[in-house]
Amino acid sequence: MNRLLKIARSASPGTGVQFRKSAYGVHGVRQFLRDIVAMANARIDGNRHIVVGIDFDRKGGRRLHSVAQSDFSGKPSYQSLVTDFIEPPIRVKYQAVTLEGKQIGVFEIGDCQDRPYMMRVDQSETLRRGDAYIRVNDAPVKMGRRQLQDLFEQRFRDSVSPDRIEVGFAGEIIHKDFRLPTADLSQLPSAVASTKLQQLIEIRSSSRDSSSTTVMARLTHARLFGSDSPYEDRSPSDLLREMAQIKKQHYREDQHFLFETHASRLQLVVFNQGEEPIKDASLSLVLPNHNAFYVASNLPWVPHNGRFVDRGPDDSDSYPSVSLRDDSVEVTNNIGDIPTDAPAQVFDTPLRICVGSDLKGRRFGVRYSLYGRNLRTPAKGQLRLIFQDSPH
Repeated sequence: MNRLLKIARSASPGTGVQFRKSAYGVHGVRQFLRDIVAMANARIDGNRHIVVGIDFDRKGGRRLHSVAQSDFSGKPSYQSLVTDFIEPPIRVKYQAVTLEGKQIGVFEIGDCQDRPYMMRVDQSETLRRGDAYIRVNDAPVKMGRRQLQDLFEQRFRDSVSPDRIEVGFAGEIIHKDFRLPTADLSQLPSAVASTKLQQLIEIRSSSRDSSSTTVMARLTHARLFGSDSPYEDRSPSDLLREMAQIKKQHYREDQHFLFETHASRLQLVVFNQGEEPIKDASLSLVLPNHNAFYVASNLPWVPHNGRFVDRGPDDSDSYPSVSLRDDSVEVTNNIGDIPTDAPAQVFDTPLRICVGSDLKGRRFGVRYSLYGRNLRTPAKGQLRLIFQDSPH
C-alpha cells in the first residue's frame, strides 16, 4: 500500500502512469476499457497504474478529489469488465489509498508481456472487437494494422509452439477428466431455515381459530427451533417478509457450506514439453453456468468465536479471478513462467466448486486457453467434469 501511496503522491503522468480527476463509474465503461488496453500495450516493463481522484493545475500542482466508497464496492466489477471484454487475460487490482485525508483509488495493471491486447467483443459502436490502443507518453493512441502486425510477427519469431503444451488434471499422468462428488443443496442453511419458516406459515394460514393456531404455532416452533429458542407471535405476512430475507441473512453460512464444507478443490497443471520456458503465462477457463453448479468468486469467510470473519489479503489475492455471466463462468489466473519438463500448478489456491445432486450423472465440458508472452498462439483445448454420488 505504501508503494501505491508513493505513486499517487509523487509520480508524474507518463506512459506507465495515468491520472484521472473522477471515477469511471457505470457511464465510463468504454473509457475504462480503452485506458486499460492502452496501458497494457504500453512499451514499458513492470506494472502500470491509473490513479483516480487526482488532476493537475496549470502550474503542475496536484489537486485531490475524494473518490466515493461505492466505487470500490464492485459495481461495476472492474476485473469482470476486463475479463469479459479484453484478451489475452489481464489482472487488474483496484485499491483505495488515503492521501492528505482524501480517499483516492489506484488501478494496478499486472506486468503485461502478452501483447497485443485488444477487445475480444464489441462494447459499443465506437469500441469494437479487435480494437487496440497503446499509451504513448500520456495519451492513448489507436493502433493500426501495421503496428499490430509488427507485434504479432515479433511474437512468432521468438515463440514456443502450443503443440508442445499439455493442460489437465494432476495425477500419475495428466488427466482430461475430473470426478466431483455432489451435495444435497436442500441442506443449505438458508434452505433449512426457509423450510422451517414455511411450516410456520402453513400453520398460521391453515386455521381461522387464532387461539388454536397460536398453540399449534408454539408447538411447531418448539419442535423446529428447540424449547430454548423464544417464541415470537408473528403473522403470516411477517413470516413472508422474513422468508424474503432468508438468503441474505444466511449468506455467509451458505458460502461456508458450499465452498468449505462441501467444496471440491480444482487444481490444474501445465506440462511444457518445449525447449524453453513459457514466459508470463496465464490461463483462462470457461465453464457452463447452472443453478446447481457453484463456483466461488472468493474464498469463503471462516468461523471465529461464533461468527464468520473475512480472510486476510494474502489468502484472497492467491485465489483466481472468477467472473459469473448469464451463460458461463469464466476463470482467469496469472501463472508466471512455466519451466520445461515438469508439470506446473496453475492455481496458488485451488478453484472451489460445489455441485448439487441434481447434476449427478451429468458431465460438463470446460474450455481452456493458455497464453504466454513467447507462446506462438494460445494453447487451447477442452476438459471434462464428471459429477457422481457423494462418498459420504
